[in-house]
Amino acid sequence: MLIDNHGRTINYLRLAVTDRCNLRCNYCMPSEGIDFAKNDNLLTIDELIKVSRILVDQGIDKIRITGGEPFVRKDVMVLLRELSKMPRLNDISVTTNATLIGPHIDELKELGIKNVNVSLDSINRETFERITRRKQFDTVHNNLIRLITEGFNVRINFIVLEGQNEQDIIPILDVMKHYEVSVRFLEEMPFNGGSKNFGFIKWNYHAIIEHIRKTYPDFKKLESPKTSTSINYQIEGHKGTFGVIPSFSRTFCGSCNRLRVTATGDVITCLYGKPKANLRDILRETKSGESVSNTIIDVIGKRAKTGFEAQKEHAKTVFNNSMTSIGG
Repeated sequence: MLIDNHGRTINYLRLAVTDRCNLRCNYCMPSEGIDFAKNDNLLTIDELIKVSRILVDQGIDKIRITGGEPFVRKDVMVLLRELSKMPRLNDISVTTNATLIGPHIDELKELGIKNVNVSLDSINRETFERITRRKQFDTVHNNLIRLITEGFNVRINFIVLEGQNEQDIIPILDVMKHYEVSVRFLEEMPFNGGSKNFGFIKWNYHAIIEHIRKTYPDFKKLESPKTSTSINYQIEGHKGTFGVIPSFSRTFCGSCNRLRVTATGDVITCLYGKPKANLRDILRETKSGESVSNTIIDVIGKRAKTGFEAQKEHAKTVFNNSMTSIGG
């Protein structure tokens, strides 16, 4: 079992398989993209499998595959097949933009991987294309509906962006009220590849809740797991639920159970902090699983208490990072 220096049990790994993405969302990176990692700097599938096994042996029982866009990587299903064979892994999930998942839906179901988070920041075609800078609305919409109707546990992640998509908060709830889906509204974060600097946001979680309350005054708060980043609610008459994630306000740090490994092997113990070690280098230099295990124990023992504390490590450069390179 992994327990950090603040007494928090770490059992959840967010494992990035690529830093590449086929969309160019304006809150994530500049229109020209970022300097993506060279292929030989990425963890190989065998290395990703090895890292996963080591961490599962250490007590990780939930792994979320992220990117970039994970299905940009053509061999990602090899990793997912191996993860599905690990008996101590209770939860395998995927975060995707749903542009490329279509051909893999049947196999994901066969493997029992049915927890899928879909990043969707607008239910309106024009707004979607303006934010993503790509014309993929129909593909995303069709794959989303297919995931829902085929019984996947779907959560929609909607980042509320001032001046861009706040007008779609209520419409996406109206569309999704017919489905057993959780629509989760996230505060905007500073990881945009240096395209914007900000010290505060208009659409914090309080503002999002009050905006929804004007249309739906009678929603009720739901019980959520202690480690949940989402504060969840139910609107009367809606099949699904909605939630808000205070990703910029960082109100959930006290129960954080997460560890991140980027596509290049960097270990990140807090989204707002700097990488603490590189597992790719350790694996390639030592070939030792024990060295990886010891490194994980070491960095877990030195975690920042909060995201605000972690951000002090690079307060002047935190805005230069892109979410696609951090690992989602």
